[in-house]
Amino acid sequence: MWQDYFSVTSIDEALQILAERGERARIIAGGTDLILEIERKVRSGIETLIDVTRIPQMDQILLDEKGVIHLGPLVTHSHCVASPLIRERAFPLAQAAIEVGVPQIRNRGTVAGNLITASPANDTIVPLMALDAKVTLRSLSGERVVPLNQFYTGVRGTVMRPDEMMVDISFAALQSNQRGAFIKLGLRRAQAISLVSVAVVLTFEGEIGSRPEGALIRQAAITLGAVAPTVIHADEAEAYLTHRALDEEAIGNAASLAQKCARPIDDVRGSKDYRMAMVKVITSRALRAIMAGKEREGFPAKPITLWGRDGRRPMLQQSAYHRRGSPIIAKINGKEYTFTTGQHKTLLRLLREEAGLIGTKEGCDEGECGACTVFLDGMAVMSCLVPAVRAHGAEIVTVEGVAKAGELHPVQRSFIERGAVQCGYCTPGFVMSAVKLLEETSLPTRSEIEQAISGNLCRCTGYYKIVQAIEGACRSMVANG
Repeated sequence: MWQDYFSVTSIDEALQILAERGERARIIAGGTDLILEIERKVRSGIETLIDVTRIPQMDQILLDEKGVIHLGPLVTHSHCVASPLIRERAFPLAQAAIEVGVPQIRNRGTVAGNLITASPANDTIVPLMALDAKVTLRSLSGERVVPLNQFYTGVRGTVMRPDEMMVDISFAALQSNQRGAFIKLGLRRAQAISLVSVAVVLTFEGEIGSRPEGALIRQAAITLGAVAPTVIHADEAEAYLTHRALDEEAIGNAASLAQKCARPIDDVRGSKDYRMAMVKVITSRALRAIMAGKEREGFPAKPITLWGRDGRRPMLQQSAYHRRGSPIIAKINGKEYTFTTGQHKTLLRLLREEAGLIGTKEGCDEGECGACTVFLDGMAVMSCLVPAVRAHGAEIVTVEGVAKAGELHPVQRSFIERGAVQCGYCTPGFVMSAVKLLEETSLPTRSEIEQAISGNLCRCTGYYKIVQAIEGACRSMVANG
């Protein structure tokens, strides 16, 4: 694991440490990929983590006077899902962001991190490539802007230097004569790595109505994920659609040409032949949805973020330098704790082993099961993917802190009354997700409940009683004001 951990309050401070430590250092924001890579020895030799989550104003999504959208380096997938600007003017990115992991993962994972990890199966790369995005890289020696389609050198390879930080992601906002869609094919509804994904952005001649069927295409962008060493453009399909009317014949031919551009491999998630077939299928679906004006169907009107009442994570402004042995001071369940050990651990293990709060469970230890869900500065996260030192200066709530004044939370009571607890191992995570959901919305729909608990796995109940318990807690809380 890491030896030194810095919490910085400025980009310059981060860049100075990067310049000094070189390849031994890594920037960490969400850490949902990096922590796993360190633990699995995928990235070895990393001795220093530079936590940039305390840098103010770096989680902003802005539209400038030129019609360009800017994403700061701390913009999370949840920020994109919840942003009216992204949903209105960059809808394929919103579609991709909501496909990333589950709410607890989206609350920590950043779009910048998703781009830097550089897997061809990463969801947000695909729409951002179709939107012709650029990234800004900064070091002490200066700043450079790199088009996203020139950023990747191969599987998990980029042009970033060890002393650089990604400080901005930018792309032109979609105009009234443009439509876009993103479709991902995975093996399950949540926590799925892409088998194939496609993003389509079409620019039409002149104004178009709600159904662009028959409209002339001025320019087309079709990008494919998980079917080549990097995310790629389906160049032949794009050229074919240019200056053609969007109709069934054009869709069929463009989908066939997109298929020819794919170079998939066989792996444990799917065969090369299956992926090839699915490229054609989902490209057709994306184009057809745009033609019919139905690309937004199925996207939730109010996506569940598990952020709670304020709808935005707090931004702490506190700098701290840590080595092994330096104290971590955190408020957990309203009580201040000082830890002199555990700096090299995850938050999950700090809570269980140093704080003695064993209600938070270790199930998968890789952000898959949700048993370790806690609230970090007001939002639900997977504590197994958070460095322990991130707790310094933070407010944390575990399942032990949900009950108030000796009385169980209505969610806890409802789980007991409706038999939603069997082996009980996953229950703390479900309770935490449900509690945060009911802070976010007092009358969740069945679909919203399913969104909220999509990051929690149960191997006993089949989820029916869990959903019923959450519905019962909701009724109880409404009835009691």
